[in-house]
Amino acid sequence: RGAKSMDFWLLCLTFGICGFSTNGLINTHLIAYCADHGISPMNGASILAVIGLFSLIGSTASGWLCDRYSPRVLLFWYYGLRGLSLVIVPFSGFDPLSLSAFAVFYGLDWVATGPATFALTNEVSGRRDAPVIVSWIFAAHQVGGALAAFGAGAVRSLSGSYMMAFIASGLACLMASMLVLRVTPRAAVAVAD
Repeated sequence: RGAKSMDFWLLCLTFGICGFSTNGLINTHLIAYCADHGISPMNGASILAVIGLFSLIGSTASGWLCDRYSPRVLLFWYYGLRGLSLVIVPFSGFDPLSLSAFAVFYGLDWVATGPATFALTNEVSGRRDAPVIVSWIFAAHQVGGALAAFGAGAVRSLSGSYMMAFIASGLACLMASMLVLRVTPRAAVAVAD
């Protein structure tokens, strides 16, 4: 039933982009990207740890916000801001201030898409079908992560830099911010009928 819905495919694509920009790119390549800029692996791992710490705050806040605001609109902002941060970071000085700001900002956004995506899936597919549909959407997240893990490594090997991988991931997130606005929750469909 879910596969017959354009909303299902939009949620798969956007959450796939989430995996592309988090697990695939940042989890896998951030420490190496920092090393390319003369930052020790220990300090690169510390930046990743700060992202993880702030993701706890961001995901909790996202759950709270989903109870009060449209998860579709929240996802627009989450993906849009994530995309901007990924496009900007390659042009930062990779100094402690810019990387700390990136770690805090990106960390707040890191897992924030999860609660909003699951809330929107519930709105789109109903409580009965949402659990299995969320499982398939999460599988798309993992596929996106695998593509970025391989793709960013290939870009780095071929060009000697992660810059294009970060920019491509940022642009994908900006695209996801637009695509998620095309998802139509059941309540909106019922009002239109």
